[in-house]
Amino acid sequence: MTLLLPPSARGPNSLYYLLLGEYQHCNCNRPPNDLFDEMPPWPPCLQPTLTTARRAAFSSRIRLSSSSPSSPSPPDDQGQQSRQNEEPSLVVVGGGAAGVYASIRAKTLAPRLNVVVVDKGRFLSKVKISGGGRCNVTNGHHLEPVGLARNYPRGNKELRGSFFATHGPQDTMRWFTDHGVELKVPSYSFLLHITHLRLLQEKSASLLIAMSQTEDDGRVFPVSDNSASVVDCLLNEARRLGVSLQAGKAVSSASVTQCGKFLLKVEKRTADLVDYIEANYVLVATGSSQQGYAISAQLGHSIVAPVPSLFTFKIADKRLADLAGVTFPIVKAKLKLDGVHKSVPELTQTGPMLVTHWGLSGPVVLRLSAWGARELHHCNYHGKLMVDFVPDIHIEDAKRILFQYRDQHAKHKVNNTFPTEFGLVKRFWKFLLEQESLNGDTHWASMPNNHLSMIALRLKQWMFEVVGKGQFKDEFVTAGGVPISEISLGTMESKKQPNLFFAGEVLNVDGVTGGFNFQNAWTGGYIAGTSIGTLASTTNIREQQPCLQLEG
Repeated sequence: MTLLLPPSARGPNSLYYLLLGEYQHCNCNRPPNDLFDEMPPWPPCLQPTLTTARRAAFSSRIRLSSSSPSSPSPPDDQGQQSRQNEEPSLVVVGGGAAGVYASIRAKTLAPRLNVVVVDKGRFLSKVKISGGGRCNVTNGHHLEPVGLARNYPRGNKELRGSFFATHGPQDTMRWFTDHGVELKVPSYSFLLHITHLRLLQEKSASLLIAMSQTEDDGRVFPVSDNSASVVDCLLNEARRLGVSLQAGKAVSSASVTQCGKFLLKVEKRTADLVDYIEANYVLVATGSSQQGYAISAQLGHSIVAPVPSLFTFKIADKRLADLAGVTFPIVKAKLKLDGVHKSVPELTQTGPMLVTHWGLSGPVVLRLSAWGARELHHCNYHGKLMVDFVPDIHIEDAKRILFQYRDQHAKHKVNNTFPTEFGLVKRFWKFLLEQESLNGDTHWASMPNNHLSMIALRLKQWMFEVVGKGQFKDEFVTAGGVPISEISLGTMESKKQPNLFFAGEVLNVDGVTGGFNFQNAWTGGYIAGTSIGTLASTTNIREQQPCLQLEG
């Protein structure tokens, strides 16, 4: 006698799926394959239809990977193929942090959902190179939603609500730890949220070991200091769940059919090949790619014009290049732009600064570039940057320190010694003297008060002329994209088109440097994946006839 359970008894939280999950977990240790070049075929439900094949006949350029006739399948195989074709499908456009994370979440909640992630390049390419190849997964110094939202120049007001409360940095850290990635977690963040960990098992205990290795600014890196730990974790988990990863393919157009499904035109970059596929759900997670903006516009959304964010400043004074490599642990910098007459608190930032061959960089400059991204673009990246090199010392105290040092070191040359209270390096001190046209061989005893006062003023109010923006090899972050007002942050679903979702930088949301942009990707991807997985699960239950019958 066989007991057939209704679908409701086999939900994602049931014993059935718990046991299935344990079985899959125990059988996931297959030999590693190339993480980027593996190109599995389309799942059966997403293979082009006969209608699509006929459409291809109108152009000799269009070839479908699945349009060629195949030999008849046995009856059982045909039945299985039919059932797969009836199952709901999700196409994720973009294989970055948000897209892959969302696909994992959706497939976890809806195991029967057919999930395909399409990326025109390599999966998680930005994750791979971020943080100098170490990948700053998130930031552990801002755990409360309101405080965390303050680090987003675009989105700081909208993200103060339930967005980060649904899946915040502590949830991200827990997810990666639970999936085998040991993280360098800030100690107080770990202690404050240790109750969120299910149990302090062996993999969680590794967090304790890493506590003393955390970054001062809250950035959270893997203990391995290698982004491959994060990339491998995400791609292996996606494959274990059955997510199809399609690299080297781009979605060039999108529309909605009369029956409400999405019709996507997918082109392969390395061959003259086009696929037309239908999907019940679409998630756009293309980052700052023009591909994502085009798809969003085709499906009814407006686009806030994208401009670069998080870039360095080119400085007019070429002599600054002599200081390339000099770092300042803490400065206070204020950006002044033509046409911006009102006081903008965010255009004043405090933090580390670095001198480069072309100008100024470091966290303080990158934050200014993010908060002033649109204004700088409007001003053609020209403005004034006033830097306070000793922000913790008042100008009158700086003068007093210089006067006292002159009295105590009268016989020394000014080029060789200077007050340690300023925390400056010798190269910068000599540069400062040259800017004031002072002879370095002069003895301190011969330094007049007015020269010392000018040095103090220069330390407190050094004005640099910004004449352009520097270049990262890739513009890491872009301000602009789909307006947040056109989606529901609680589900990441479009307000204009049902079953269309967004996550990550394709939205008009961007954060400052320090792991905040990845956290936006994890949170948005998690919420979108949860929404899609839940919809797919409930749709399956509604479409099936609940039954409880006995067969003898």
